Amino acid sequence: MSGLEILYEDNHLLVVNKPAGLATMGAESGPTVHSLAAEYIKRSCGKPGRAFVGIVSRLDAMTSGVLVLARTSKAASRLTAQFSAKSKQAALSNTTKRKKPVPTPPRKLYLAVVEGQLDGEADHWIDQIRKDDSAHRMRLTSVPRTDSQIAELRYQLVAATKANTIVAVELLTGRKHQIRAQFSDRGHPVLGDRKYESGVKFSSGIALHSWRLQIEHPTQRIPMWFEAPLPSSWGRFQNELDSLQDLREHLAEQLRPPTNESS
Repeated sequence: MSGLEILYEDNHLLVVNKPAGLATMGAESGPTVHSLAAEYIKRSCGKPGRAFVGIVSRLDAMTSGVLVLARTSKAASRLTAQFSAKSKQAALSNTTKRKKPVPTPPRKLYLAVVEGQLDGEADHWIDQIRKDDSAHRMRLTSVPRTDSQIAELRYQLVAATKANTIVAVELLTGRKHQIRAQFSDRGHPVLGDRKYESGVKFSSGIALHSWRLQIEHPTQRIPMWFEAPLPSSWGRFQNELDSLQDLREHLAEQLRPPTNESS
């Protein structure tokens, strides 16, 4: 499929490795993940008319990595419920009185290169975030507001150079521009992210990659992990990164992802 690498496909799911610079959907001109996926399904299945593609989550246009699409309305409904689940705590708060269980949110692991040196090897951040429409960006606020939401993540240092730090980030909430805003607010913008005060160029998009994602399959109801290879633009950091297997094992200890992998 032109512009998209397929990571997994079945009758209900299409999982792709989105390149930086491609909008998920809604671009005023040019292709999007949605349009490319719809054309691929139509062509590969020989379907007349428009093919169904459900957008259940998004990545910023300048962010690369794993993106899950739904191929059926049933999958779209169930995946949307997963991605809309507010927190792991909410998902685990089911009681026997509930007729329908609260869906378990996906596990989202990103890799990012940020400017400067972080104070510690790991941290857990909880902030209030709001949309600044006039500046077309998100901002953190020191106190809760009527227009703010909780933004929560935790990170683990992976490697460091003299000028940059490579981190693995697990999103515990899914706010717009969340990683970009939370790191920038602390003086460590993602490399290449001019909207959030980065003064360093990056060859493609920004140095933020949706690396690993776990969802529950919408019909089989089993956990599935998907992983997107790093873009070639990350090659300059290859010496600082361990092998992907070493990195998985390291994060298994630090961020405790589930051990039951189905992909």
